[in-house]
This record gives sequence, structure tokens and C-alpha cells, in this order.
Amino acid sequence: MSRPRKGELAHHWTLDPETCFLNHGSFGATPTVVLEEQSGLRAQIEREPVRFIERDYLGLWNRARSALSEFLNADLDGMTFVTNATAGVNTVLRSLDLAEGDEIIVPDHSYQACWNAVDFVTEKSGAKTVVVKIPFRVGGTQEVIDIVMGAVTDRTVLALIDTVTSPTGMRMPFEELVVQLQSRGVDVLLDAAHGPGIVPLDLTELDVAYCTGNCHKWLCTPKGSAFLHIRKDRKGLVRPLSISHGASHVGDAQEIFEFEFAWPGTHDPTPWLCIPKAIEYIGSLTEGGWPEIMERNHALTVEGRRIICDALGTTAPFPDSMVSALAAIEMPADGEVGAIGLEGDPFHNHLLDKYGIQVPVFPWRHHDVRYLRISAQLYNHIDEYRYLAHALKESV
Repeated sequence: MSRPRKGELAHHWTLDPETCFLNHGSFGATPTVVLEEQSGLRAQIEREPVRFIERDYLGLWNRARSALSEFLNADLDGMTFVTNATAGVNTVLRSLDLAEGDEIIVPDHSYQACWNAVDFVTEKSGAKTVVVKIPFRVGGTQEVIDIVMGAVTDRTVLALIDTVTSPTGMRMPFEELVVQLQSRGVDVLLDAAHGPGIVPLDLTELDVAYCTGNCHKWLCTPKGSAFLHIRKDRKGLVRPLSISHGASHVGDAQEIFEFEFAWPGTHDPTPWLCIPKAIEYIGSLTEGGWPEIMERNHALTVEGRRIICDALGTTAPFPDSMVSALAAIEMPADGEVGAIGLEGDPFHNHLLDKYGIQVPVFPWRHHDVRYLRISAQLYNHIDEYRYLAHALKESV
């Protein structure tokens, strides 16, 4: 079978034309125009680094905050930047004053790095991580809501809830979970690593205590670009992971908040500063803007999932309404489910080396299964999922 076609918009990206890239969900992919924006910013910095930091940086930082706040309908005063969603989760968790016996809810579809951060703070404080077991195969969102809410006790202080789960590609009913959990006095830390640009997010309407999400995934900014949004009544509780010059800054609470997060020390701020360009540019690639982009990627993922399920002789694990632009399917059992490693799953490596397909296959010990997870972005074409199905039929 010949290499598949790519989407009609693929020329906006610099992805290897010989690779069938179905893994936008891992690290995103940045279009050429946005990379050029970053290069221009870096050149501006290097022409006069001190002047840039003293005179230009904060204005551009605030411009990026404003653009993202408008995109997410968020309170600008509660918006700041971190390098990735894992850093955002750690920032909140490491700021909490947990007492012995306090409980934090973690669904067993949660991203392992963030789950590890919860375990770190609960073990250190004598609090408890309450792991909520949610089946991969569910009939609908109410089943998920009932399971999570059934874990709430009078000791529950926080719940880590995903917008879209990383290992299983499940669009969580996060809107309803935020309402129900917070009505019970439980703060929600919304892990929107897969959030901006993959599902509609309205942070004013959600009114969630904490939300952190990546921009370098579905907004396609350069790597190392993420946000942390903190509700007004919780801002005084949260400090950045790096305590730096802002801690002794003379100013009001908002000025100190902004300074502490804006200047954690010397770093490359250009991924954050590219956010306005990425939002505008990616949104201009379709006539219907971001709503159309999310719908197109959803439709492509649903059809891709159907094709892969047929190839593997299985069925969709949950309704199409619980799919975004990510979808996971169980791989047939093949011995013991091992640990996730940086070297890649052997079958993942097989698909890449033999067929030129970049798609994650990873063990998930919490479910005792290996998942294959597809993504869809504007550069993809339905033929790429058919090509993956062909490879699966030959290899499984």
C-alpha cells in the first residue's frame, strides 16, 4: 500500500513528508508561520537582551495573556503562564496547605506525571490520594459523573479532573463535574493539557478554582507554552515553583502575582509570546475559525477510530460525543503489560520503522492494557487512518 495523502492544509507545517503523523497529541506541531514569529522574537532578544527584558518583555507578556484570556473567556487578572500543564499542576499542588487525612481525588485515566505529583504532596503531608477507577468502556457521561461523585467524602479537598484524558483519549464531562464537585465544597484542579483548541473552554462560565493547560498542543504554539488560571479567591494561596525576585517586589497583590510568574529567572519566553500569533493564524486556516477546526478534528477522529476498530475487530469503547481530537483503542493482549519508557513501546517502534507511522502505543498498567491512540489535526487526511489500519491488519 502506497504512503497516504496528507490533509490539504499540511503545507502550513514542516512535518516530515515521509511520516504518517498521527500523534499531534503528544507534543503538538508548530506551523511554519508561528516558528518564524518565534525566530523573529528571538532575534529581537539577542539584538539587545537587557533592553528587551527591561522595556519590551512585560508588554509582550501581557499581550499574550490578554489574547489567551480572550480566547478562553478568562479573567485576565487570574491568568499567567507556565512551561507546561504538568508544571501548572505542580504549582497548585505544591502551594496547598494539606492536613493529615485530607483527600485528593484522581481518576485512573489521569496523566501519570500529574498523578505522581498528587502522590508526592499527599505522602509528604499525610493526606490521601483517592484513586477513582473508571472503566475504559462506558455507556455515557453520566456513568463517569456517578463514579467520580461517589468518591467524595467530607475529607475531600481537591479533585484532579481532565478535560480530555491523555492515555485513553476520553473527553471527560468536566463541565458537569466542576459544577457538582465545587457545589460539594471540593475545589477542582482542571488539567486542560488537552484543552485550548481541542474542546470549547469558557473559564468564566466554568468558574473552576484552578485550570492549567498546554498551548503547544492544539493551539500549535512552540514547545514550552502553557497557562495557569487561578480563580480570584484562590490566587493568594498559589506561589510559583521558582521563588524569585517577585517575592520581594513592592506593589499591590496583583502586581506581585504578575511579577512572580512573569519573571522566575532567565528563560526563553518566546513560546508564550507566540500565543497571539498562533491563535490568530491557526484560526484563519478555516472559514469557520476555531469552532470549525474543533468540529473537523472531532469528525476525523471519530471516523479514524471507526476504521481502526474495524481493523482490530473491536468496537468503539464510548460514544462519539466523548471523543475530541484524540481516541484510544485497546491493543490485543500480548503478554505482560510493562511500564512506560522513553524508548517507546516495541509495537510503536515497529509501526514507525516499517511503515513510517508515528502513533503512540503505550502500556497502561492501571487498566492492565496497552492502548493505541490516534490524533487528528488540520494536516491529517482520512487516508492516513486507512493506512494505519492496513499496517495493523498486517502486523497484529
